[in-house]
Amino acid sequence: MIELKAEKRESSENNINLRKSGFVPAVFYGPKEKSTPIKIKLGDFIKAYESAGESSIIDLKEGSDEHECLIHDVQFDAVSGQPIHADFYVIEKGKKIEVSIPLNFIGESPAEKTLGGVLVKVMHSLNIKAMPKDLPNHIDVDISSLVDFESKIKTGDIKLSNGVELDIDENEVIALVQAPREEKDEAPQPIDLESIEVEAKGKKEEDTADSQSSEK
Repeated sequence: MIELKAEKRESSENNINLRKSGFVPAVFYGPKEKSTPIKIKLGDFIKAYESAGESSIIDLKEGSDEHECLIHDVQFDAVSGQPIHADFYVIEKGKKIEVSIPLNFIGESPAEKTLGGVLVKVMHSLNIKAMPKDLPNHIDVDISSLVDFESKIKTGDIKLSNGVELDIDENEVIALVQAPREEKDEAPQPIDLESIEVEAKGKKEEDTADSQSSEK
């Protein structure tokens, strides 16, 4: 389990100053935990977040207390992309938790490779229920079953590890392959020389008539 050290954050501490000092303001809470403000060193948080994401349990250590948490929500600076605030959800021991696990697409689709179709990933994560110890880091989706444009992979087709169950309708579509769009070649229209000559002749006659009219 990934460990992450945190420090208690005083109400008098300014979040802007904390960030300038290399900390990420954060808070942890849960069904049996009151909301508690904390601060975490930026480098430590980035490493933990890159490893755990929002689907792996983190051992959050704050002083002498330890909490098993999920990173529940992270806010990022729009310009720098650095995390500027984080929420930690303290899980209740002995109970299953509901979480969204990222999908990892593996294999090769014959409908994409041989038939020239386009793979469409309808989902990128899957909602599941599991005990904390049974939570996977990701769920593999083998796209080799997509053999034609009628094939679909649904949530009920996914093989889950022991102790993990779906928290979504099993008929939801995860992935499919669409047929390639047909591009119509527009042939250039032939030039009608006769119509151009007639138009030019008519224009010349019109100019001549106007000239004669002005001389009168």
